[in-house]
Amino acid sequence: MTGTLTRRIVPVPDGELAVWSNERAGRPLVFLHGGGLDRRMWEQQVAAFAETNHVVLVDARGHGESSTATDAYRHCDDVAAAFSALDLGPAVFVGLSMGGGTAVDVALEHPDLVAALVVSGVGTSEPEFTDPWVLDVFAEWKAAEEARDAQRWLDAFLRFASGPYRSMDDVDPDVVDRLRRMAWDTLQHHAVQSFVPPTAVTRTWERAASITVPVVAVSGTLDSPDHIGMAHRLAATAPDGRVVDLPGTAHYPNMEQPAAFDEVVADTAG
Repeated sequence: MTGTLTRRIVPVPDGELAVWSNERAGRPLVFLHGGGLDRRMWEQQVAAFAETNHVVLVDARGHGESSTATDAYRHCDDVAAAFSALDLGPAVFVGLSMGGGTAVDVALEHPDLVAALVVSGVGTSEPEFTDPWVLDVFAEWKAAEEARDAQRWLDAFLRFASGPYRSMDDVDPDVVDRLRRMAWDTLQHHAVQSFVPPTAVTRTWERAASITVPVVAVSGTLDSPDHIGMAHRLAATAPDGRVVDLPGTAHYPNMEQPAAFDEVVADTAG
């Protein structure tokens, strides 16, 4: 589906950023993917918006067709570089999980680029986890990394698709397969290298009160209490924030409930 968009490589310090966009007029819709995934998670949204809106997809460093970082960088600064290269004006940012944290960081560090935020399954780029189910997933991840067991890591990663209240059998097999393929590609093309994590943007929760643009925090009602709680906290902190809870989905509502998710995006984008 990204074939409807044009791919461009944007130089960034110590690397390259893969960006897809079309030539539609109007305010851009910028989609930022979750950690371990890439721009392909937005296939339904491209189908919904590319014929009528200016759509931009970004593969974050260490993901998709962007390069793997070997030196310090920040995702929000990479996004700003893409804006400069594409000569984009203020955009509606749509981000999920890691991508939602990046969208909030852009609003904090490059506020002139942001017209509104739709963030899902996240609060800011400084998450706080206390729920036993999430901590168990993270412990399994760590054990898989220490054992260099890619399949074990992938199985743990996919648990976010079902969330704490369902089994994987309850999730659309096509959604699971798409998530598996993207995460496996990330493992094979990036995680095997000497990956450098991004430099953190700090004091994000405190500074979120300074975000003046509309902020819509979307949560799947079957996601973990931590993810739902952080999204609700962000909406309560931002002066113009609101919550949208989508039933029947966990951490990936744009993939499991695309029509409902797209309605939120369309309403925010005007």
